[in-house]
Parts: sequence; structure tokens; C-alpha cells
Amino acid sequence: MRLGVNIDHIATLRNQREGNEPEPVFAAGLAEFGGANGIVCHLREDRRHIKDRDLNLLKQTVQTHLNLEMAATDEMVEIALKVKPDMCTLVPEKREELTTEGGLDAVFLFDHISQLVNTLKDNNIVVSLFINPEIGHVKAAVRMKADFIELHTGAYADAEDEKNADLELGNIASMAIAAHKLGLRVSAGHGLKYYNVRRVAKLEFIEELNIGHSIVARAAMIGMEQAVRDMIALIK
Repeated sequence: MRLGVNIDHIATLRNQREGNEPEPVFAAGLAEFGGANGIVCHLREDRRHIKDRDLNLLKQTVQTHLNLEMAATDEMVEIALKVKPDMCTLVPEKREELTTEGGLDAVFLFDHISQLVNTLKDNNIVVSLFINPEIGHVKAAVRMKADFIELHTGAYADAEDEKNADLELGNIASMAIAAHKLGLRVSAGHGLKYYNVRRVAKLEFIEELNIGHSIVARAAMIGMEQAVRDMIALIK
């Protein structure tokens, strides 16, 4: 099981004062020193946290694996083709949301997303789709020839009680199995925390967990390297 660390909210803290600290690129390096297998960042259309400058520096400095989360737009594809991250994860995006709400509608937006997937893959960029754990979206990802899907774990993380958490976890497990059988590689993320990550980490066919806010919050107290080490200990 690999861990991708999302460093967006290091940039959120920096941008509160419109200054230059804390430095997201430095945080990414510390996450790698702590054992992270990859760095994740989301260049939003409104640049509310990660900036173009951050993305360019991350491309130059990340030693593991750089995963760029991005809206399914022509602007973002153009940026991705210039920067050439190791992976692009297409996600839904709304200006007013605090964080990504739900997965990409791969069924409704099939034609548009397919074109973007083809363009990225033609330029040797691995493509992942961030989707809700629903079979229709999994099958759409297969038809688009995406390399990965990232299963949205928010419903599991936000479940009000153990019964609902069990149901949501079962759904994630079933979609991971289905995706694997259909030839997709699988990662998962959203809302995962130190107290709820172990059950997802035990699921078959999920190769990587992408976690950001929880690690950054802990890092504020004990440091990035140790926060990453603590999460790795849990998922292993």
C-alpha cells in the first residue's frame, strides 16, 4: 500500500497572509523524507491554494511521484502538457466548495472527459479519474481507457454510525474488485484520517491512499516527517 500526501493545505496556510511561508515545496520534501510514495497537489481554476509557481517547482523537486489533481478543462490540460507530471487525476470542481465534493460524473461527461484522457495519455501522462464508488462510473473509466480510478471515500469517512460506515466500506471494496477485474488500477482517498484509515488500507486491490488535510493538520503539531511516518504505520 502506497501513500500519496496532498500538500494543498500547506499552501492554504501560506495564502492566508499572502506571504511565502510555509513553503509547500519544502513540505513536499519533508513528506518524502517521512516515507511518502508520492506528492499530490490540486491546481484549482481559482488558484486558492496551489499556484502555478508551486506546481512548476514541485515538478523540478519531487523525487517520488507527482500527481496533479485538476479540473477537466482545456486550460488545465494545457498546463499539464507543459509541466508533465507523472499522473493527472481529473476531478470535479466548483468555485464555492471548501473541498472536492463527490466524484467526477464520468457517465454524463463521457465524451468530453474521453477527449482529455486521450490527449493526456498521448503525451505519456498516466491518467486517473476521481469517481464515486459506483459501477457505472467504473465502467465509463474502462471505456475511456483511463489507467487508474481513485475511489471517493468521503461517504465512508463521513458516515454517522458504524452500520453506515460498514455499508460504505463494502461499496468501496466491491468497486475496487470490479475495477481490478476490468483492468483498472485503483487508489482511494478523501476524508481519510488516522482513526478511520486502517479499514480502507486492508481492502484488496487498492494500491494507494491519497491523504492531505489530516496529515497537514497533524504536521502542524508534530512536524511533517513524523505525521507521514505515523500514517504509513497505520496503513501498513
